[in-house]
Amino acid sequence: MTVTDTSSTATVSAPDAAAPAVQWAPAEPRPKRARWGLRIGVPAGAVGVVAVAASLVLIAPGTAVAGVPVGFLTAGAASDAIAQRLATTTVTLGEGGPTLTGAQLGAIVDSGTLAGQAYHDRPLWNVSQWFGDTADAEIAVDATTAMAALQAAAPDLFTAPVSAEVSFTGSAYELTPAVDGEGVDVAVVAEALQDAFSSGTADVVVDPVLVPVEPVSTTAEAQEAVDRLNAMLGDIGFYVGAERTVPVSPAEAASWLSIGTDESGAFTIAADPAKIQVAVDALDIDQEVVDGTVVVNAAGDVLRDIVAGQDGRVLGDTSGVAAAFAAQLAEGSAAFELPVMVTPQKTTELERLLEVDLSKQRLYLKENGKVVDTWLISSGRPGAVTYPGHFSIGWKTASQDMQGTARDSGKKYTQEDVPWVMYFNGNQAFHGAYWHNNFGNVMSAGCVNMPPAKAKMIYDWSPVGVDVWIHA
Repeated sequence: MTVTDTSSTATVSAPDAAAPAVQWAPAEPRPKRARWGLRIGVPAGAVGVVAVAASLVLIAPGTAVAGVPVGFLTAGAASDAIAQRLATTTVTLGEGGPTLTGAQLGAIVDSGTLAGQAYHDRPLWNVSQWFGDTADAEIAVDATTAMAALQAAAPDLFTAPVSAEVSFTGSAYELTPAVDGEGVDVAVVAEALQDAFSSGTADVVVDPVLVPVEPVSTTAEAQEAVDRLNAMLGDIGFYVGAERTVPVSPAEAASWLSIGTDESGAFTIAADPAKIQVAVDALDIDQEVVDGTVVVNAAGDVLRDIVAGQDGRVLGDTSGVAAAFAAQLAEGSAAFELPVMVTPQKTTELERLLEVDLSKQRLYLKENGKVVDTWLISSGRPGAVTYPGHFSIGWKTASQDMQGTARDSGKKYTQEDVPWVMYFNGNQAFHGAYWHNNFGNVMSAGCVNMPPAKAKMIYDWSPVGVDVWIHA
């Protein structure tokens, strides 16, 4: 048997050719089952998913921030609504007066944080938080922006302040005091705007309150600048070490400087390097070294300059001096130390001593321990002796009338025009004696006297402070 499969019939051949052919009809397809539940349920489920998703991003109904309804809004949309509400809230200055918006007054609010908090506290999915109380919102007003807007809207309510000024008057800097202005109190306007925004009011009328308006640069700031500048004028110059070698006059210094103010009103100082360069080009401070000679006492105190010594110096490279001095002046420092090469002086010290040997009735002039001169003197007689000890010259006078009472006789005496007097121990002194020529013998009432020419010599040789040694 051969079986041929076709898409619609099947035929079988038998040995008996006369037998009739047998055919089968194809089976009818089974009817499809109706699925009404699936067709209805898909759209309903989608709606449910969307509703759940929305409940996770929206703010609960009945929620308000500063009177701004934010229910059924996302946090972003709520933020925009809060900010827009503040920007469009208006403040009117008196009945029928000019009106300004929150935006014009520079008012801001942290709407993003407020909206985020509203969603956090009252999400739509939390039914228990629906229709809660209004949340407060604090605004901030930029005073500078608000003042400018108020002044533009109501110029008749403002009197401009006058800033203090600093100027040079020929020998010093002086100030012109500031004058306060008058204007609308920004704090009152800001408070009214806050009240309106918090209560959900779109417009509020406020009676303007006038308050003093401080100038940008105050009198106190000007006084501080004047004090600083005048202190600079007292110090300004080119220095070698601590010595102001080349002073700069106040007028010249003022020509270098320009006084301005910064954004805060504080006074600033600037200096012109080109003008300073003129002074730098004229510098002449080179000098030869000179070794000095001084008189000292045993303690090392300098009593007199015999030869005034000075260090040698040579000015170094000045190519950057003008710019550096200008920068220093801008910082308030007026003492500029010059670049110099210094050769220090050598100083010779002469330690001088007036030594009296009572036993020999002789005065010795000593310098650094060596006798440089000597001569006879007359010291105090018995009963009115010259006291021994270590002393120093305390007071000198070229001529004096001497009066006193002799210690040995008790008699009063007066000696007129005693020359070249140098006291060393109370009322005992070196001096000249023109009334006798018996030197080398005790003669005086306690002083050490000598010929007037010799007294003049030690008077000139001995500065105040020179050591004196009286001994037997």
